[in-house]
Amino acid sequence: MKAIQLQAPGGPEVLQLVDLPLPEPGPGEVRVRAAAIGAGGPDVLIRNGTYKWMPPMPAIPGNELAGTVDAVGPGVELLQPGQRVLVSARELPQRGGCYAEAICVPASAPFVLPDTLAFDDAVSLGNFQLALALLASNGNLPAQSILVPGAAGGVATALVQVAKARGIQVIGTASTPAKQAFARENGVDVLVDGNPATLTEQVMQATGGRGVDMAFDHLGGDMFVACLRALANSGMLVSYNIVAGPPSADVFDELRKLLGRSLAVRTFSIHAIDADVAQRRGLMEQAIALMASGQVRAPKATRFALADARRVHELLDSGSTLGKIVLHP
Repeated sequence: MKAIQLQAPGGPEVLQLVDLPLPEPGPGEVRVRAAAIGAGGPDVLIRNGTYKWMPPMPAIPGNELAGTVDAVGPGVELLQPGQRVLVSARELPQRGGCYAEAICVPASAPFVLPDTLAFDDAVSLGNFQLALALLASNGNLPAQSILVPGAAGGVATALVQVAKARGIQVIGTASTPAKQAFARENGVDVLVDGNPATLTEQVMQATGGRGVDMAFDHLGGDMFVACLRALANSGMLVSYNIVAGPPSADVFDELRKLLGRSLAVRTFSIHAIDADVAQRRGLMEQAIALMASGQVRAPKATRFALADARRVHELLDSGSTLGKIVLHP
């Protein structure tokens, strides 16, 4: 079978199209034949060797694959050949492995997909699973409004859609006209300037001076502090990445300055529920149900052949893509 493999970390040039033996499912395993493979940020981290949960070398990147069960190993009763499924590497012993024409996984790992859910759409479900977990960061307390900087990103787009499905006002930022249009198409109610120096004031104006109940920051730096200052009473800032590095300001000092609002900060990683199978799978099942019912929709897919993985990673490195990149074997 064809697969994309790297022998050592590096740039897109380390991704090699290789021929590997077609894997055979062992006891308790199933083989899934790929129809669509998602490409995204974690794949880049695996490729460049900076992922905190790196698979061993040589490695096959890829964390989401949708397709059909085409073989089952001894003792498997949960799944049968012909069933449409999603494989998420969050359910596997190690991350990666999905940039391939087929993959063998424990029979308990795949998620069964409704017939109405297209394979290309299914590989976006991981972002909606993540969005549901992010929105639960405050214990699922009611929220009137949220702030999503970089609202055209993959996780951010899922956050926006899930929040809108719950009737929550979404305030966002987007850096270019194309990204601004994309953010509006996906449900952002109010777009504000992404300049941290003016962000807080704009958010307060958009919320009648109240502020937002939750802010979801993946940038860090000055944006982190601006989001903190934009929170309503008892609001929470959720930091799920620090692309621009950590804030230079003393965060605890900022919290003490805003003591009258009783604010909270949470650093977030989906790996916090790696050991909680019921919660993790429950979130994915919720995501599947939301998409199948039309309450959320997968972002527009840009399709490439699996053999074009280097080109795909060049695009991912540029940060210029909108929607979901999907590889077809």
